[in-house]
Amino acid sequence: MTATDVNARAGKGDGADDVAVVGTLSPSRAGDFMTCPLLYRFRVIDRIPERPSPAAARGTLVHAVLERLFELPAGARTPAAALEMLGPEWERLLAEEPELATLFDEEEDGEGAREEWLTEARGMVERYFSLEDPRRLEPASRELYVETVLESGLQLRGYIDRLDVAPTGEVRVVDYKTGRAPRADFEARALFQMKFYALVLWRLRGTVPRLLQLMYLGNGEILRYTPDESDLLATERKVEALWKAIRRAMDSGEWRERTSRLCDWCDHKQRCPSFGGQPPPLPVVAPARTTAVVERPAPERDDL
Repeated sequence: MTATDVNARAGKGDGADDVAVVGTLSPSRAGDFMTCPLLYRFRVIDRIPERPSPAAARGTLVHAVLERLFELPAGARTPAAALEMLGPEWERLLAEEPELATLFDEEEDGEGAREEWLTEARGMVERYFSLEDPRRLEPASRELYVETVLESGLQLRGYIDRLDVAPTGEVRVVDYKTGRAPRADFEARALFQMKFYALVLWRLRGTVPRLLQLMYLGNGEILRYTPDESDLLATERKVEALWKAIRRAMDSGEWRERTSRLCDWCDHKQRCPSFGGQPPPLPVVAPARTTAVVERPAPERDDL
């Protein structure tokens, strides 16, 4: 753990040092609730296991390679070196999560599907080098875990892919996406996760990050946004409102489904009333279990 990690873990919101934590929210779980409250329930309250998906596993693999890339000396951070990491990183992930070995078992041509999957992962790693030159960068942090507590007692936490700090102290928050850049009318949703991280960093350090940068490795585009305090105050109000809505659902036991095109990728479709399913009975959950689980966020649905 780096000194930065320790500082990030210790941080609290302004004036919140003595505030009791009333709940926890990560950008992934906030995104789940905004997508579909019933999905949030299945993942956080019921904790129903989900099958690994090729898209999510590919995102994890590419993220791991780009994280390890910066462990090399600057001059050695080449496309060839990154591509050589794919095999070892995949073997490491398989050792940590053996269930990933079954990703292509249901495919008619499982070996062909696996090779196509690896080819797509290679393409994403290569595309990264068309967006920036890692030999010219020295990130301040990679896979940085951050958390803070707002004055309301709501704890915000998550993992930031990369944090760059300029010699002048300006901060850039970088996130890798293995999907394609969203259309203009979906950019606000894509930026919510980044504003969430910016809010946490602002509350921790007292300074608004200079730049939020989403790097889409699916089609080689970059989405950049310069936040200000009004943006982050609006984000804070939004996450507070989300938490209130989550609490209302917890208290009432009503977790309404919200259908969208994302339902086609949902592991819980057979349990959803909109598709003729029936959710399981709500478990009896202790108060501590009603908060969002800390985990490495899975790739966002835009990645799939």
